[in-house]
Amino acid sequence: MTPIHIALAVLVTFIWGVNFTFIAWALESFPPLMLTALRFFFTAVPLVLFLKPPKFNRTLFIYAIGTFVMQYAFVFTAMHLGASAGLTALLLQVQIFITVLLAYVILGEAVSRMQIIGMLVGVLGLGVIALNLGGDMPLVGFICILIAAIGWSFGNIASKQASTQQSTSNISTASPVDSNNRTSALSALSLVVWGGLIACVILTLSSLLFETEAWHLTTFTHASFKSWLSLGFIVYVSTLIGFGLWAHLLSQNIASKVVPFALLVPVFGMATSVLLIGEVVTWWKVLAMVLILSGLILANVKIGLGRRSAHA
Repeated sequence: MTPIHIALAVLVTFIWGVNFTFIAWALESFPPLMLTALRFFFTAVPLVLFLKPPKFNRTLFIYAIGTFVMQYAFVFTAMHLGASAGLTALLLQVQIFITVLLAYVILGEAVSRMQIIGMLVGVLGLGVIALNLGGDMPLVGFICILIAAIGWSFGNIASKQASTQQSTSNISTASPVDSNNRTSALSALSLVVWGGLIACVILTLSSLLFETEAWHLTTFTHASFKSWLSLGFIVYVSTLIGFGLWAHLLSQNIASKVVPFALLVPVFGMATSVLLIGEVVTWWKVLAMVLILSGLILANVKIGLGRRSAHA
């Protein structure tokens, strides 16, 4: 990865880490499925009127359902049921290990021995959370977040495949590098916006079915300014900017190099949850974070060693 791509990956993980606090604030006024539907409605409208749609195929629908519907419907539900912002951000990173495994099985991307060690260390950190369920992380919330992680993992692979298909279709244009980068960025944004439109339809129907009583005008008129502001951050910063950049990074690099950076999300998520919401930091939360960070460091060492050996 280039220095610019590394900086963008860190920026995205910061945005996504802070986002968990904004989700907690938005859930004060909206039920989880409705909030998720609103998120992707405003993600898609009005940008779908200006962005060329990606190819409508199975890959796009897997991306929309996995990354948007499954991930956020279950994350928002878990937090609605009592899962804290910091622990949700931490536990969700199991998607990293699932994604790398799927990239190996589906895309044929190589996984080194050092990266496997890093993943195992990260899994130990997630195991610490599993041994301390209750309070900040109820069992039902734990299960919901694991389902969300599986959805995000399949979405990552679909995003990579969709971006690769788009890049292949543009090879014959022989555009300059800057033009190719702009095309890739627009394709990534289009993937997020049109995927969000698909997700919005599914989530709205789900909310109307399971949250019927919430669909009254008073839900929207009585929502606090903080909740509306949080929804704005979730839509325009976390979704459009965050997922747009993430899809662009996946299109320019192999998944096993990009995805490990998501381990920084719980660091930013826990820090902002403590500072802004007052989440209590316990010894086992610190231990879990140390183990996960160690897994990220080992994954980065793997990347560095791989590059040195490749140029030897």
